Amino acid sequence: MAQWACVSAANLSCQATIVNTQKQRNSPGCDAFSFKGSEFMAQSCRFSSPQAVYRRPRNGVCPLKVVCVDYPRPDLDSTANFLEAAYFSSTFRASPRPTKPLKVVIAGAGLAGLATAKYLADAGHQPILLEARDVLGGKVAAWKDSDGDWYETGLHIFFGAYPNIQNLFGELGINDRLQWKEHSMIFAMPNKPGEFSRFDFLEVLPAPINGIWAILKNNEMLTWPEKIKFAIGLLPAILGGQAYVEAQDGLSVKDWMRKQGIPDRVTTEVFIAMSKALNFINPDELSMQCILIALNRFLQEKHGSKMAFLDGSPPERLCAPIVDHIQSLGGEVRTNSRIQKIDLNNDGTVKSFVLNNGSVIEADAYVFATPVDILKLLLPENWKEMPYFKKLEKLVGVPVINVHIWFDRKLKNTYDHLLFSRSPLLSVYADMSVTCKEYYNPNQSMLELVFAPAEEWISCSDSEIIDATLKELAKLFPDEIAADQSKAKILKYHVVKTPRSVYKTVPGCEPCRPLQRSPLEGFYLAGDYTKQKYLASMEGAVLSGKLCAQAIVQDYELLAARGKKTTLAEAAAR
Repeated sequence: MAQWACVSAANLSCQATIVNTQKQRNSPGCDAFSFKGSEFMAQSCRFSSPQAVYRRPRNGVCPLKVVCVDYPRPDLDSTANFLEAAYFSSTFRASPRPTKPLKVVIAGAGLAGLATAKYLADAGHQPILLEARDVLGGKVAAWKDSDGDWYETGLHIFFGAYPNIQNLFGELGINDRLQWKEHSMIFAMPNKPGEFSRFDFLEVLPAPINGIWAILKNNEMLTWPEKIKFAIGLLPAILGGQAYVEAQDGLSVKDWMRKQGIPDRVTTEVFIAMSKALNFINPDELSMQCILIALNRFLQEKHGSKMAFLDGSPPERLCAPIVDHIQSLGGEVRTNSRIQKIDLNNDGTVKSFVLNNGSVIEADAYVFATPVDILKLLLPENWKEMPYFKKLEKLVGVPVINVHIWFDRKLKNTYDHLLFSRSPLLSVYADMSVTCKEYYNPNQSMLELVFAPAEEWISCSDSEIIDATLKELAKLFPDEIAADQSKAKILKYHVVKTPRSVYKTVPGCEPCRPLQRSPLEGFYLAGDYTKQKYLASMEGAVLSGKLCAQAIVQDYELLAARGKKTTLAEAAAR
């Protein structure tokens, strides 16, 4: 997940660059059915040549039939975590209807802000959701180029272990928009260019046996002695549960592995890729708590590691239905509404949000659902030394780059799935022309790749990033891609740079994560950086929104009384 948002008052800016070059590809082993045919500053450039001509297929014309497998939705509804999340959602719909609905203004229409507004509306209140940009989604934002092709902020995967996300899809009636893939994790083999190693989870086995079986059956990445030492090292985490997991926040992945006697090669073979996929950084920086949370979900839930792709762009296929739901219940969603200032009362509580256009919005409660870096820029001076806000200084967004490349042909050395590149420069990637219905193209591949860690590359030009990406792709597709484009040609590309994405989950961050209810009456926070058990993820963002909405609903009497006092004071002043 990645996003960037810009606050003009602080002159924070970000770049998302688009440039054009080529495309192609084919997916092995597909046989079920075919699919029919920030403020981010963007620059566009296109290259023309007889060999590199980008042509979208005409409607109704499908010169090459590519067939891809989507799997049935797994049985998630009976799992304990899904039922817990479902009950949480039901509490908003079942809560007593307020005599006078609270007017709640929410800054930031990413998943955290959208979820906060959705569940407040379910509880009978009136959310007003403000988004600074002209596109919804925050870290799942996407844009359409002049050819009608989408490019996204990040490569987004929906796991079976995301119970609040899965419930949200069900509540909106859009479960069919998730394209479930086979239950596998597929890693490229750097020492064998063009080859892959798989961890296949058998459907007939329960958790955690299916995960253990997948690890034991893979003999290409880890030796038996390494598997045994890894298993023994993980025992404390399996037996100690959530309390043990949270206690490991002070150790990096690399340090924890060595402390447990797990060979460094296990970290190199598996956890470099996993660390970059989870938080865009390497295991010598990432807190082990992050890895253990993921492993706990993947091993304890039968379908926890099963992956799904959204069938189109997140703004249209996920955010729009949430907006429709909010508006159907009387809420509002406004784009191009950037917060310039948090105006305060004499007692230090929020009086209003002042927008860049000069308009002022007053409400009964106020929520900041922006990335933590944006919040820190807009904090009033007399809040900054409060312990609740002071500890936010350690929470800093991590840079990430999302790369999209359209090739002039269908690439064959890939799968209809998410792939772990195990490249020093790339994290995960997928051929979106096969994995996603809306992006389907039978003749040309579009690779979407996460370029991470990106700290040293975020200031580089798009052409430099693409050149470096091609060199890595030449190792993944040795027979099809060459760094000099003597094989597959680039038709076009988009590079989306996010200088501040999800918060960097380094050791010692956990105590710095704030609760959703602030010590200031009427002011709340939402975002994956706030305190919730899924860390920096789409699931974490949605859960934080639910927790924020819950806090506001619980504070109804206090907030309603506060509103009456304000009204009386204003009347007396007149």
